[in-house]
Amino acid sequence: MIVAVIAQGTMGSGVAARLTENGAEVRTSLAGRSEASAARARAAGMRDVDEAGIAASDIILSIIPPGEAAALAERLRPALTRAARKPVYVDCNAINPATVARVAAIIGPTGCAFVDGGIIGGPPKPGSKGTRIYLSGPDAARVAALTEYGLEMPVLLGPVGAASAMKMSYAGITKGFTALGAAMMLAATRGGTAADLKRELAASQPQLFGWLTRQTPNMYAKAYRWVAEMEEIAGFVGDDPAARAMFEAAAGFYEAIAADHAGAGRQTAALTAFCETKP
Repeated sequence: MIVAVIAQGTMGSGVAARLTENGAEVRTSLAGRSEASAARARAAGMRDVDEAGIAASDIILSIIPPGEAAALAERLRPALTRAARKPVYVDCNAINPATVARVAAIIGPTGCAFVDGGIIGGPPKPGSKGTRIYLSGPDAARVAALTEYGLEMPVLLGPVGAASAMKMSYAGITKGFTALGAAMMLAATRGGTAADLKRELAASQPQLFGWLTRQTPNMYAKAYRWVAEMEEIAGFVGDDPAARAMFEAAAGFYEAIAADHAGAGRQTAALTAFCETKP
């Protein structure tokens, strides 16, 4: 089995490592990528090839920031059109069903099958089954064959777009709630009631308190990627104006956290203090 994984971020390299550990050949393209990306690719056993080599794979997994999903499909379209043996193109990105339809429309004329994917969980870890890539569309079963190579790939009984709808709904709850919790931690800190809030949460909502204090510090380095994801979720709930406004605001919140993490770090320091200090 030859699988192309683009790109080499923590999720892409984690998926690639799981595949290579189980006997698949994993290809990628390092053109224009950083040395950090190249190092992750080497550690995961990925082989650098050109776009023709990507197109000659059995399956292509697109695992990139959501704002780049359509651009990657456009970039690969000429090579996919020329390919004599067509791969299955799987968009695994955190995009809403309308964006999935745009990507599918780019891939369709190449003659390649298109499958919708939605990743739930963090990068795969050895021995763990906590990462699932949900699949939907007529050709989903062809991609589910990767379960033989260490991936968890449930197939949803729905059309292209169903897997992304699942991802949008799940991420809207988990990442939306992280934004809400972090915003209130900061508000309590500014209001001088952080210690009181922590004691009350620990006493009356211990599971919620534990979840928030674990998830929030892990969010800082990912916040820049979550901006576009919140925007995609805003589009997903677009028929509900209040919900759309809520997730557009969450995108703005994560944009501010990303800027703070890259700069002064005052907000992230306050959040870390809230999460680390015992109530």
